[in-house]
Amino acid sequence: MGETLSFVSFVTKEKASPTHKKEKLMNMTDWTLEPRMREFELGDYLGAAPRWCPSCGNHTVLKCLQKLCKDLNLPPEKTVVVSGIGCSSRLPHHMGTYGFHSLHGRSLPVACGIRARRPDLSIFVVTGDGDCCAIGAGHWLHALRYNMKMTVMLLDNNIYGLTKKQTSPTTPAHTKTNTHPNGAPLDPVNPLATAISMTNASFVAQCVDWLPEHLYNTLLRAQQHPGLAFIRIRQRCPHFMKGHLDAFMNDPNKIQILTDPRGVLPGSLTQTYGTVEHDPTSYDDAMKHARQTDPIPLGLLYLNESALRYDEFTQKGIVTSEEEKLAAIEAELNKFAIL
Repeated sequence: MGETLSFVSFVTKEKASPTHKKEKLMNMTDWTLEPRMREFELGDYLGAAPRWCPSCGNHTVLKCLQKLCKDLNLPPEKTVVVSGIGCSSRLPHHMGTYGFHSLHGRSLPVACGIRARRPDLSIFVVTGDGDCCAIGAGHWLHALRYNMKMTVMLLDNNIYGLTKKQTSPTTPAHTKTNTHPNGAPLDPVNPLATAISMTNASFVAQCVDWLPEHLYNTLLRAQQHPGLAFIRIRQRCPHFMKGHLDAFMNDPNKIQILTDPRGVLPGSLTQTYGTVEHDPTSYDDAMKHARQTDPIPLGLLYLNESALRYDEFTQKGIVTSEEEKLAAIEAELNKFAIL
């Protein structure tokens, strides 16, 4: 990996006089620095060994993300994974890229700050249903509105796993938890409908952790999107929510694949699951599928590629030289000069 020095002779095949050679070398360098195409392997994206529970859906997400980085040949030093707090938010530790393990609910403002001044980076955000939809809800909504280029993965297992089975915003009503031993009293937040309804939202998709082919294709489609791509990943928690998604895993009739040329490639899933044609540019159709709970719709629900991107404004002035910055400061200070 890296760059290689390539020594190039400037002497032609015709016999040249010593004087001619000397003049040539005085006016031109006898070597050039030629960047070589860097090709990365899967091992370049491996970080610390995962410590999640066996069968946790986080393992699938991690492997799909690592494979995506390899297939797209993303330079590890130009890739950053940002997270908040929770089981899913350990993911940056397991990537061989740059990472930022931020405060509870603060992954998105950190990611937006990075995007604002580093347009050259590939940014992935990992957040959980509590991290995103509870303490981070305000940041979540405004990040959707800012529509800055990044891929946001909501790993939704419907429970606070790190704090040992507390009711989260997406916990189904009547589910017994340690904070509600008699059952959660309220209906859950719908992350898909909430995201689609937010002003300037541009990409909302859904997938599940036990179908890695579709999960990978969803990440790939999201990475191609020019703005913020929000993906809700329905995920198993084998310890605190054991069996809560078994019915959807075991019955093909409970999964519905959304198909459209602008959407997520269904891959081999059409051999097992039912499909429905869906126009992701239709707000009404997107909201209809977002409210659908049985069967679970998988694919790209909503797409608005004409949505404005706030990072196109924040990037102004990035290439300003030090001299120009100092001149601008002097010009502002001169406004207060007493003549």
